[in-house]
Amino acid sequence: MTAAIPERPDTQVRRTPTVVRLLVLATFVVILNETIMINAIPRLMDSLHVTEQSAQWVSTAFMLTMAAVIPMTGWFLQRVTTRQAYAIAMGVFLAGTALSAVAPTFEVLLLGRIVQAAGTAVMMPLLMTTLMIVVPEHDRGRVMGNVTLAISVAPALGPTVAGLILQLGSWRLLFVAVLPIAALVGVLGLRKLENITEPKVSSIDSFSVVVATLGFGGLVYGLSLFGDGAAHIGLAIGTVLAGAAAIGVFVIRQLKLQRSGVPLMDLRTLKHRTFGLSLALLSIGFLAMLGSMILLPLYLQNLRGLSPLETGLLVMPGGLAMGLLGPTVGKLFDRFGSRPLVLPGSIGMVLALAGFTQVSTTMPYWQVLGLHTLLMVSLAASFTPIFTLGMGVLPSDLYSHGSSILGTLQQVAAAFGTALVVTVMSVRADQLVADGVAAVPAQLSGMRLAFVVAAALALVTVFIALKLPNRVANADSHAGHGEPVAAD
Repeated sequence: MTAAIPERPDTQVRRTPTVVRLLVLATFVVILNETIMINAIPRLMDSLHVTEQSAQWVSTAFMLTMAAVIPMTGWFLQRVTTRQAYAIAMGVFLAGTALSAVAPTFEVLLLGRIVQAAGTAVMMPLLMTTLMIVVPEHDRGRVMGNVTLAISVAPALGPTVAGLILQLGSWRLLFVAVLPIAALVGVLGLRKLENITEPKVSSIDSFSVVVATLGFGGLVYGLSLFGDGAAHIGLAIGTVLAGAAAIGVFVIRQLKLQRSGVPLMDLRTLKHRTFGLSLALLSIGFLAMLGSMILLPLYLQNLRGLSPLETGLLVMPGGLAMGLLGPTVGKLFDRFGSRPLVLPGSIGMVLALAGFTQVSTTMPYWQVLGLHTLLMVSLAASFTPIFTLGMGVLPSDLYSHGSSILGTLQQVAAAFGTALVVTVMSVRADQLVADGVAAVPAQLSGMRLAFVVAAALALVTVFIALKLPNRVANADSHAGHGEPVAAD
């Protein structure tokens, strides 16, 4: 049954609802798996006798599936209860994890990762939609700070956790370790969760599903091909263009369905200016985070000779700082609004990426640690207010669609960030090698240029942050789908 928020006792206002706590825990466990395989690539190559390009698909396929499935979650979450959505998501994730753990061949492992991702894709929209329903507007910043731990820190800590586990043995341990934890979280959630939404019976437009899968999946796949070298540039460009064209068809179809039927992804969310600005900021933020997650291991392991475990330990303080600051940032947002947090966070992101443009074979490790921590802290200061503002302007009937769009853009931004930094680095390094420069200086120069491009993009966030309102009024207090009044 639907839980009416105004009827909740005032004494519970400052407590995070149990349903949100359970969903945060479950989301952290499943999203951690998006990046947990990054450090396991060499082990996979030896164990399953595959090339590096093939082994990379354990991460690419996960991201690709997320991008293809998330657009459908807005419709899915409106058709089922909270408990049903949770049970399906965790059940599918557990099945994929078990399949991956016992996979006898690389093809079976890839299938397991795809099944894992299908379950994961439901969790973040479910968490965001539930939070917006059960948490009062004036308390959302604090609760959203806890959510930051799941949606932002889990991908950042994935390589570190993997590095620690891989010290103990096979890559299969990555799934064996996750399986009992996910099962315990799943059982606990089903015992404690209550239904807080009322399902709505609605049909799904098959054509929208097909073009969404081809569009968002194709776009992410095409972007991932840019990292495979010059031989795949033509295919990468063609796939990206085809994906973009399919997304264009998808958008036209949704606009038509908004007038005459039920859209798979309701684009009326984009009519809210603050939601659009939030999407832009979050996309660039995730681009910067994933870009640095790709470049730093390459720098530390290939050019500085660190092991995967040493690399994971070096970047772990930044990920932990990001998670630990989430609740504090949320409380500060509730008290002071977005501007004292998002603007300094955007500036800090630019400064951190600008600092990485000076990487060298002799840069002290404490500087690398400091710059990475600054980047993570800056993202923590930005993400919680932006999530809260962006979702807060939407009417309640658009929460599931807003979280679906947000999750889809996160995957596209991650793929774009990875493709951008790898392509810039590779092209620059190849040019210098062709000119007679040694391999190590050439790769360093390519990394510096990649960080320059990332810093330039991050600079855009400063200008977007200046346009964000400090607060927004509760969307439900306004009729229709108009933009709520900004509270400066």
